[in-house]
Amino acid sequence: MRVSKRRAGIRGMIVVLVTGLLLASSGSALAVRSGSASETPRSGSLERAFAEASREFGVPESVLKSVAYNESRWDEHPGEPNTSGGYGVMNLTDVRSTPQIGDKGTGEHPWSGRIPGSPGLHTLNTAARLLKVRPEMLKKNPAQNIRGGAALLAHYARQTNGKIPRDPADWYGAVAKYSGSSDKATATLFADDVYSTIREGASRTTEEGQRVTLKARRGIQPNRSTAKPLGLASPTTASARTDCPAGLDCRFIPAAYQQNNPNDPSDYGNYDLANRERDGLDIRYIVIHDTEEPYAKTIQTFRDPKSYVSAHYVISSRDGQVTEMVRPKNIAWQAGNWDINMHSVGIEHEGYAIDGASWYTEQMYRSSAQLVRYLAERYHIPLDREHIIGHDGVPGPEPSYVAGMHWDPGPFWDWQHFMSLVGAPLPKQGNSNRSEVISISPYFGTNRHRVKDCEGNTTRTLKPQPSNFVYLRTAPDKHAPLISDPALHPNGGHGTMCANDWGDKAVYGQRFYRAGSRGDWEAIYYGGKKAWFYNPHDVNADPAHGTLVTPEAGRSSIPVYGSAYPEGSAYPKGVPRQKIVPLQYKIPAGEVYVADGLVHGDYYYAPTYTHNLSDHTLVKGKNEYYEISFNHRIAFVKKGDVQVIGRR
Repeated sequence: MRVSKRRAGIRGMIVVLVTGLLLASSGSALAVRSGSASETPRSGSLERAFAEASREFGVPESVLKSVAYNESRWDEHPGEPNTSGGYGVMNLTDVRSTPQIGDKGTGEHPWSGRIPGSPGLHTLNTAARLLKVRPEMLKKNPAQNIRGGAALLAHYARQTNGKIPRDPADWYGAVAKYSGSSDKATATLFADDVYSTIREGASRTTEEGQRVTLKARRGIQPNRSTAKPLGLASPTTASARTDCPAGLDCRFIPAAYQQNNPNDPSDYGNYDLANRERDGLDIRYIVIHDTEEPYAKTIQTFRDPKSYVSAHYVISSRDGQVTEMVRPKNIAWQAGNWDINMHSVGIEHEGYAIDGASWYTEQMYRSSAQLVRYLAERYHIPLDREHIIGHDGVPGPEPSYVAGMHWDPGPFWDWQHFMSLVGAPLPKQGNSNRSEVISISPYFGTNRHRVKDCEGNTTRTLKPQPSNFVYLRTAPDKHAPLISDPALHPNGGHGTMCANDWGDKAVYGQRFYRAGSRGDWEAIYYGGKKAWFYNPHDVNADPAHGTLVTPEAGRSSIPVYGSAYPEGSAYPKGVPRQKIVPLQYKIPAGEVYVADGLVHGDYYYAPTYTHNLSDHTLVKGKNEYYEISFNHRIAFVKKGDVQVIGRR
């Protein structure tokens, strides 16, 4: 199964309230005639569409463009929903289902057939009624989508102002309502971002090749009184103390912690209370995510108790602002793997993995790095890529979940720059073929790969751009097939250049055992096989160090695990035993992997909504596991299954 966060089910992180999953981008043709209901888009420009919709509905073009910029960066993706169920440039929402509480042990929640009633989740249909066109047209036709957004803003302006105001400053209330949130902190955050963008201006070429410009209006000051008719509710703890470093623009807005069914204490959202690390549950990892939806909408999602998802922090793309939503001592539902959830802090970054270069800003990198340094020092987390991992580094907890694990923050997150900001850059030592252990270390700026966006009915080849990985092949030849991961390609075949095909990509900072070299090519043991990557003059790898493990003598192969759980005898009465299920991989005899160290199996049992932790239990066992850098992701092997052959 091919999974992204932009167009697919968010498992264990951001809930995808969408009408369709795993869809793909198409071209940028659009209709531009005001009032047109033609289903066949004509060629033209988004600039013209914004101008004509502005004239038709009386919405200042600066407001209309800025709302669209903060919703989508003006990317169209016609016909495809994002994770908030939004379509097109204006992010018109059409949410068809809500999640039900599911197996928290895997971070998964199945979908129910209920349709949520919040108007903010059905703006597509409202806009279609205002335009008197079919909703499908607003999904697929960018010009009609912009008209729909303009019609909504005009509708909201009449509700908040009683008329269509001429001054862009008086559209603040309409913009706040466009956020779809009834929460004051979330709605005004979106509106403030829109007006900041108007003041600063913006310009970019979209993924579809459209150049759009918003001229700066430095002096504009929004009329915030126009939001009063909305009656927005304020979170009582929005100004509370934050778990953030001094000097960081950080505020606390709590994610929902609420029982959803009064007759079922196991039906609650959106995180679990704990007392890490005082209760013996250590924090080992920091997980880097991207949101796959706008900053304000991510906060709105985490404040909805029926989304069943959360993260500890969310960071804005525009200015690096940080919103803490779950205290680090508690367990956020963010990684899609309960074992990793138990031992990690999750940080969400506003953006879309496939469009990372458009969203991952310097302000975001710097705020995130400052936060990571603070958390690493507080919880004694090593500043390396075995502990500062992407969501794409989290293993599937069981075989059936591996293919659906996320691949964010994706191939365009600059790990090299980020780890340098964190204070842990990889030293460029050169001559990797003299070392048994190597770290993948392509120089981001010049490591330009062709990558495909393959999610859906149309495959789109992206322009070569700076990337954080090396492709892995079956032989030391640029024409050799890319290696194939059995979870992603269960019927055989080869790996692909698709961005979400993580099985044939080794990422900056990962450490592997050097399995051989031939000319400009280097081999590593990766995912239970030998894989080759191009490494002329050591540009893509450097010597590294680590503990080396290999299957125990006499074993033809050993299993690999996605969780490090205790043995069955460790569980007290009343706490269900967690299955220790091998993944669909094996490590053959003779292969060597780099291990981080031993961890004891444990399991935090948190079955119900509670405020006193009375029925929450930490189970600690005698099982010991080595964490290893296995393939694109970390994994675990049992201590008794391997032998340590030294530290190199």
